[in-house]
Amino acid sequence: MANIYPTKFSLDPISDIFFSYEHFLPDAITPMHSHQWGQLQIVHTGVIEIYTQEKQFVAPSQYGIWVPDHIAHESYMRKQMQYYSINIMPHVMDMPNHVCLLELSPILLSIMDNLHLRKIVTATSAIDKRLVQVLLDQLSQASCTSAFLPTTDDRLLSPILMTLEHQPHDLTSLSQWAKKIHTTERTLARHFQDKLGLSFTEWRQRRKFIEAIYLLKKGLSIKDIALTLGYSQTTPFIILFKQYAGCTPKQYSQRLSIK
Repeated sequence: MANIYPTKFSLDPISDIFFSYEHFLPDAITPMHSHQWGQLQIVHTGVIEIYTQEKQFVAPSQYGIWVPDHIAHESYMRKQMQYYSINIMPHVMDMPNHVCLLELSPILLSIMDNLHLRKIVTATSAIDKRLVQVLLDQLSQASCTSAFLPTTDDRLLSPILMTLEHQPHDLTSLSQWAKKIHTTERTLARHFQDKLGLSFTEWRQRRKFIEAIYLLKKGLSIKDIALTLGYSQTTPFIILFKQYAGCTPKQYSQRLSIK
């Protein structure tokens, strides 16, 4: 059964810039809503999913999902996790006018950890106002991408994505998939690029990374996770994980144990 979390803020902003923090239980949902301010949604560890009326967005913890003002959206967290949001009125700074993923710098994440530790909702002291300005400077430089793990209902790609969604360890090659669904490898490769903007290999690696986050939170060992994801050794898995997380699975697990 899903855990429903109604939005806590009123229709009026409490400040031009304000922060919120929540500890979500598994299968947590914030129902469809919108507000006057833009919102950057961040999870400390794990993966957050955002649904708009047109699209789904998925982001691991080194990305935040930016939702502009007046855009209806629903949030979903499959696993228990700590959630932060940065809420910004439109006149404060120029931000993307569409929902997107923003790559978060270590400085920005450290500032958010500090604000969360002290339960700062709005900056009132001179020191905290300077800290928030650094945060906004970091945010203004964040690179934007449409989705970490894009999806599509393309008839050729749907059976592949559905299989990898439920079985990220699946090792079926693109040429084998082409035979299964009666097309050519070249056609499938073109559909991946045209519909998702990623190669088949890249999409599958990102799906494995997201699954690895879930398994780390469940307490599985690095070796067991590597085997579960179809690796015969831990080294390739560690390289994959570090590529996306910026740290090793062990370092990520240590961060999990702190929170």
